[in-house]
Amino acid sequence: GGGAMAAKEIMSTIRLRIPAGKAKPAPPVGTVLGGAGLNIMGFCKDFNARTQGIEEGVPIPVVITAFKDKTFTYVTKTPPNSYFLLKAAGLTRGANQPGHEVVGHISLKHIYEIAEVKLKDPELKHLSMKSMCSQLMSSAKSMGIQVVAKPEDAPRHA
Repeated sequence: GGGAMAAKEIMSTIRLRIPAGKAKPAPPVGTVLGGAGLNIMGFCKDFNARTQGIEEGVPIPVVITAFKDKTFTYVTKTPPNSYFLLKAAGLTRGANQPGHEVVGHISLKHIYEIAEVKLKDPELKHLSMKSMCSQLMSSAKSMGIQVVAKPEDAPRHA
């Protein structure tokens, strides 16, 4: 059965992580989009414009839907939980042996603030603030970051 609005045929779905404001036609972006025959410069310009309000260099997960006619659409998501948690704790990476070592501390206020940002993600909007916070708390624990009630509760590191 026809219908005037034929759905475009999807060729592939491409998942990338691109630093905010820093998409350039070099690998991995150029390689992946070029391989699908997509307009690399067009994507880079648009992505950089779309992410200009975000701190430069923040890793942004992108899902690109490439169609057979060489057009594409894409959605940007909020950075991974781990990015926010490490940043809040002032760390560059998590524990080597999570569960056995504590590498940093963040307060519940951080958890709440990160949850507010994450809940702007269309894919997460069904979550309640409470369940987003508990997801973040378990992410923090798995990275060796201890969550304390108030910032002043964090043990001072010499």
